[in-house]
Amino acid sequence: MVSVPSPSHGAHSATPAEQPPTPVKLVIAGGFGVGKTTAVGSISDIRPLTTEAAITEVAAGVDDLTHTPGKSTTTVAMDFGCLTIDPTLKLYLFGTPGQDRFGFMWDDLVEGALGGLVIVDTRRLDDCYAAVDYFEHKNIPFAVAVNAFDGEVGDDLDEVRWTLDISEHVPLIVFDARRTGSVRDALLVVLDVALSRAEAAAAT
Repeated sequence: MVSVPSPSHGAHSATPAEQPPTPVKLVIAGGFGVGKTTAVGSISDIRPLTTEAAITEVAAGVDDLTHTPGKSTTTVAMDFGCLTIDPTLKLYLFGTPGQDRFGFMWDDLVEGALGGLVIVDTRRLDDCYAAVDYFEHKNIPFAVAVNAFDGEVGDDLDEVRWTLDISEHVPLIVFDARRTGSVRDALLVVLDVALSRAEAAAAT
């Protein structure tokens, strides 16, 4: 039997070395102006890295600004931020550019991602087809989050699911890209989907 010195003898209890949190990569995608940059900025522990450029007259003629008249910049490469969920888990967030002409960057941004969050604006559902199709084609776990602009959602969620042809196993939620807690909850949904996928694969 091994005796343990008491604190009165000057000994200190040994504690295991702290392990760094597990890094997890998540991608935030969606159409132009749906709130990707806002979501990353709302939740990131650090000042987010953004690659935004001014919307020129030429770009304004290509990108639909009908529902975003006050938008003066657009992401041309990516947004980046990070979030420590707890001492064991740290999320690295990569926001994709929303325009089709920057789609060639998606493969690089998505490489190694555990899952994705597709942000949707119900006023422009057509802009979100590409993101949904991309994650389905790549077989990457994802959730769809309807951004509640001005605190409102224009369409019923069942109608959104039907319009976007989203499978029943894909979570469809409402969130506010401006609110930290709301964005965090949406990301946790993505993590849950990814974990469920991994557990199902391990059981087969």
